[in-house]
Amino acid sequence: MLESAEGITVVGQAGSGEEAVVQAVALRPDITLLDLRMGGMDGVEATGQILRQVPGCKVVIVTTYEDDSDILRAVEAGAAGYLLKGSSRQELIDAVQTAARGETVLTPSLAGKLFRSRTVEPSPLSGREREVLRLVGRGLTNAEIGAELFVSEATVKTHLLRSYRKLGVSDRTAAVMKAMEHGLLS
Repeated sequence: MLESAEGITVVGQAGSGEEAVVQAVALRPDITLLDLRMGGMDGVEATGQILRQVPGCKVVIVTTYEDDSDILRAVEAGAAGYLLKGSSRQELIDAVQTAARGETVLTPSLAGKLFRSRTVEPSPLSGREREVLRLVGRGLTNAEIGAELFVSEATVKTHLLRSYRKLGVSDRTAAVMKAMEHGLLS
C-alpha cells in the first residue's frame, strides 16, 4: 500500500512482534507501522522495545482494535499514532508523514471516542507547561524548546515532569495527546 507513495520507502516487513523488533534494530527505520495483535509479542510491547532500541524511530499503530484501553496502552508505550486498518491509503500516507514530522496521529473517530470516554479532568496546566507541550507537539527536543523559550533544558524537563504528573501520564506523546483531548493546548 505504501510502496508506491512518493517520499516513502518500505524497508522491511514482519509477521510477529519479535520479528518487528529485530528488523527495526537492524534496519533503523524512521517510522515503524505495527498492529496491536501479532504473533508472539503484541504491538504495545514491540513499540516499547523498538523505541528503546532505535532512538528517533516513531511507531504508528495500524489496527482493527479501537478499545479505549488499547489506544491508551499504545500511547503510553510511546506510539506516535493510532490508525484503524480501514483508513484510506492517503490517510496512511498522511499519518506516516505526520509522524515523521514529530507530530501525533490519531484517527479522528477514535479521538472523539477517546475524548468522550474520559471523565476525569486533568489538573490545570500552567501557561508555561501548555507552551512547552505545544512545542513538544511540534516535534521539538527539550534543547530546542529551551532555546525557543530562553530557558535551560533542565527547566524544560521540570515543566514536562510537572505536566506528566498533572495529566497522569508518563511520556511526551501521551502528555500531548491528553492535553489535546482536554482542549488544554488551544
